[in-house]
Amino acid sequence: MVKVTLRKKKISGGRVSLYLDFYPAVPDPKGTGKLTRREFLGIYLHEKPADYFEKEENKQREEIAKQVKINRENDLNKLEVYSDFEIERLEIKKLGEKDFIDYFNKTRSIHTDNATLIHLKDFAPKGLKFSDLTEKLCIQFRSYLADPKRSLTPNSAKIYFDRFKASLRRSYKEGYMQTDLSTKVQALKFEDTERQYLTLEELQKLVKAECKSDTLKRMAFLSALTGLRWSDIVKLEWNEVHTSEGYSIHFTQRKTKKVEVLPISEQAYSFLGSVQSGNTRVFDPISYSTSKGHLKKWINAAGIKKDISFHCFRHTYATLQLEAGTDIYTVSKMLGHRNLTTTQVYAKIVDKSKREAAERIVLKF
Repeated sequence: MVKVTLRKKKISGGRVSLYLDFYPAVPDPKGTGKLTRREFLGIYLHEKPADYFEKEENKQREEIAKQVKINRENDLNKLEVYSDFEIERLEIKKLGEKDFIDYFNKTRSIHTDNATLIHLKDFAPKGLKFSDLTEKLCIQFRSYLADPKRSLTPNSAKIYFDRFKASLRRSYKEGYMQTDLSTKVQALKFEDTERQYLTLEELQKLVKAECKSDTLKRMAFLSALTGLRWSDIVKLEWNEVHTSEGYSIHFTQRKTKKVEVLPISEQAYSFLGSVQSGNTRVFDPISYSTSKGHLKKWINAAGIKKDISFHCFRHTYATLQLEAGTDIYTVSKMLGHRNLTTTQVYAKIVDKSKREAAERIVLKF
């Protein structure tokens, strides 16, 4: 229901301008494509009528304005459903003019979004409006990421496209788009690759090797002993660390948004450092890009000839747990996996190691 009120406004020249006040706002009658609360009628009264004729003139003009007000109110409310649709259409059009890449940048969270953002800017250097997003364009971006010229591994391309799709899904829920394009375009396939991990012997070498960043060293060993991701370690606060009935961390996974209670060992707890209170961060701030340089030098100092990223410490935890005899269901729960299939990748690594071990003993006849 649109309410229309006839109002007056004093202007220069001893005149009073008559206008209509709409509530709620309606599409501008002038066709500007915007919403408005006012419509000036171009009808003016004498502020101080000097004689009988000016008074009569005021009465006549007010009657005309009142009739316009009644007609406008009737027209708007007779077409109330259409007016609501028109308002919604204008709001959608307004949102559609916003830049999707800017939206992605402001709403990104985990560090893999940084790489996705770089590729989005390279794909659409002039920007990318929400109104430009179509199923065809999404497929083009998927092909862009999968193109061998990008020098991306298939799994990296998949992760970046998944982050792109997640942003599409979020923007749809927030009303930026009328269609959830994330459901229209298939994801890239994950390739089962060999995951790098460290043996217990290699971890021991890292204990003795020099690392330029004590923060990184403690974070890495915490990951190797708990399976925690980089994104969950850097945001870890002391109020999430519990010491009653053993040591544990109560936190919300940055990636899955699931609330987790993770039991940790006494040794893992020791890597947290000096106990503090409240919402103080456990570890000093360190950027992911900075950590990569320190990690590479640390790995080299330990004489390890593997291409190790921080995430490999999580792989290490899963693999060593399975090698030690922990059942796959428990490992899956400790890692916070949504399903057992994800954890089975580590079981294959252990099976391969067992097979290689079995082949090492050969008798010569």
